[in-house]
Amino acid sequence: MNYYNKIKEELLNNEIYKQVKEYSKNKNELEIYYNVGKMLIEAQGGEKRAKYGDNLIKEYSKKLVKEVNKFYNTTTLKRIRKFYLMIEKGATLWHLSWSHYRELLKFNDINEINYYIKTCGEQNLSVRKLQARIKLKEYERLPESTKNKLNKKEENSIEDFIKYPIIIKSNDKEKITEKVLKNMIL
Repeated sequence: MNYYNKIKEELLNNEIYKQVKEYSKNKNELEIYYNVGKMLIEAQGGEKRAKYGDNLIKEYSKKLVKEVNKFYNTTTLKRIRKFYLMIEKGATLWHLSWSHYRELLKFNDINEINYYIKTCGEQNLSVRKLQARIKLKEYERLPESTKNKLNKKEENSIEDFIKYPIIIKSNDKEKITEKVLKNMIL
């Protein structure tokens, strides 16, 4: 019997199980927050009145903190309500964590929100990396033409994101070393 392969198989199965469990937990959390946000808006009499319904949120928060968990304070309930509104206004629901979405709740521009959501999803950004990109105002620094292409969901090229890119076209299938690259640039 090959014990190493059996041990490796068991540990790999455990890692897969943890990933599936984490994904499922996150998906469930976002669905619940979406539903709770929707119910908060409805309880406050609709989106237009929701801004004036903070007293209802304070009331619910006091009860939820006592009866469920101290996590469900006024700030959290307001974030959950804003999350629902953000999704309803057209934000894409990717498989990001609540922490990612919490960072994006600061924005009002749905195009900016969708840009960061897409970037996080495609590049598997952690919350800290997302915060760094937001701090650098990555979206705001994009040219208007690039923003328009993104908003219309048109295909972008490297030139849309980098002003003067160096594009290396090599017919050789071998790897380009740093030395070869240097000579090509010079």
